[in-house]
Amino acid sequence: MTRTILDIHILQTVPPSNLNRDDTGTPKSAYFGGVRRARVSSQAWKRATRKAFNELLPPEELGVRTKKVAEALAERIIAQDEARKPVAIELAAEMLKTATGSTIDVPKRKGKNDDGSTAPESSYLMFLSRRQLDALAELAIAGSGPDGDVKAFKEHLKKRENKDRSRQAVDTQHSVDIALFGRMVADAADLNVEAATQVAHALSVHKSDIESDYYTAVDDRSGDEESGAGMIGTVDFNSATLYRYAALDVDELQRNLGAGLRESESPSTPVEKAVTAFLEAFITSLPAGKINTFGNHTLPSAVIVKLRDRRPVSFVGAFEKPVQKSPEGGFLQKSCLRLAEHVPDLEKQYGLETEDRGWVFRVGEETESLAQLGHEVTLDRLLREVGDAVTRRLGSDT
Repeated sequence: MTRTILDIHILQTVPPSNLNRDDTGTPKSAYFGGVRRARVSSQAWKRATRKAFNELLPPEELGVRTKKVAEALAERIIAQDEARKPVAIELAAEMLKTATGSTIDVPKRKGKNDDGSTAPESSYLMFLSRRQLDALAELAIAGSGPDGDVKAFKEHLKKRENKDRSRQAVDTQHSVDIALFGRMVADAADLNVEAATQVAHALSVHKSDIESDYYTAVDDRSGDEESGAGMIGTVDFNSATLYRYAALDVDELQRNLGAGLRESESPSTPVEKAVTAFLEAFITSLPAGKINTFGNHTLPSAVIVKLRDRRPVSFVGAFEKPVQKSPEGGFLQKSCLRLAEHVPDLEKQYGLETEDRGWVFRVGEETESLAQLGHEVTLDRLLREVGDAVTRRLGSDT
């Protein structure tokens, strides 16, 4: 069966920074090719990508991942019917228990709200789309009668047809971020959503050492006679040219989004919007670890996108042997040369040539060797042409 898979390969140079630290505050690292590399976890970059969606997509297209899901649903109930405010949190808790099978209880050792109450929470992060929350709010309002009777609502939810409606509400109209990154519901495996995208840990293409910055801070109210710093400390950092990779299964994405299609849209429209949003967000996002300390705002030097019909393929093997710096310094130029040699050979040997289904956009003369790997574009053209290609592929399968 022909598949539609997008591979995204990125080279990005990051100056002294601490994008993603471990429990000791040290930048994460990994051994690859026998040497220590700088590493940014996939979770950190997925989080940055999700945050970037807030600027690229309307709120109704996105989800909410929180333990405070009862509060989130209660807000939706109140927005739809202000009169339900006194019982909104109780209705929300009962609705969520039925819809997800999860325990929704007041947490132990939890601070109280301004009114002295404590809102119930789930025992783990729950991921629901805003449309799913709105659908649950409608069911809660309709099922609790004109007076918002919580006891009657509990009895209402015991009926099989009402329980089924609540389950259906959380298993349709998935948001773009749920469709892309998946969802696990610990107490109801049938509500799990298989992620349409896979994101690799970003690795430096070269050996990367960790350094420490010793800093001091002066007390503004100290007089001339008071010597010494008001505070001293250290912060660890590294710098690297990173290889980043993600694979997007467009067919899985369409399955995840399919139940949320609008009748006025082409069947491929939600998928096309999600694909282009993910591409832009993943390419341009940056984890915010210690960003105020280092101000390491960089954008990728080179992006390669391949549209495949069999399986995803990473090019990280090009960097199993660590890249050595050029005589003038820097790792980017040699990294591009490595890819320019590795990619055609790999694709030829495995019969994976993509012909006109590859795109490259790049910055600077150091990246010139990558021009042969695809059709050269700007970011805007990349988003437009990949979106068009996905639409054509999905259209040909219907």
